[in-house]
Amino acid sequence: MQYLNKPNYCLSCGEKLLQKPDENNKIRHYCPACGWTYYANPIPAAACVVMNNENELLLIKRKNEPKSGSWALPSGYVEIDETAVECAVHELEEETGLIGNTGKFIGYFFENSSIYKRVITFGFLMNITGGSLKPGDDAVAARYYQMNELPDIPFSSHNKIIAIIKKEFDL
Repeated sequence: MQYLNKPNYCLSCGEKLLQKPDENNKIRHYCPACGWTYYANPIPAAACVVMNNENELLLIKRKNEPKSGSWALPSGYVEIDETAVECAVHELEEETGLIGNTGKFIGYFFENSSIYKRVITFGFLMNITGGSLKPGDDAVAARYYQMNELPDIPFSSHNKIIAIIKKEFDL
């Protein structure tokens, strides 16, 4: 599979990339014209945990890939000009209509991705300060689920985050 994070051409000068081992014997893509080297790094994402007063978990139904049509935590990829915290806050509002801020940092979790090869997801427990629940951006639905009735969630990082929340809140 050709991942989006594996370029064929130099991002600096446009020359076709070649491969060679680096000083640690890892095969790297490099540019023979300008010397630029491509390092495959995980793509950062942020995921939001929102619990209501009945200890139900907020999930969104994804509109777009990866895994469109599946349920997931409100989440998204961290933009180049923002932090994971800022990403969590804006993704929450974009996907659910809720306004909030980050509370507890739950942890970070690696998982393989069909698009970007590897993603690192930062999980945050969110404090809701306003807004009203409605799907938006790349969500076709947004609703609360009882923890013992969650639909299948295809992201291993989201499942790890949920497992931590279940344990922490004794749910």
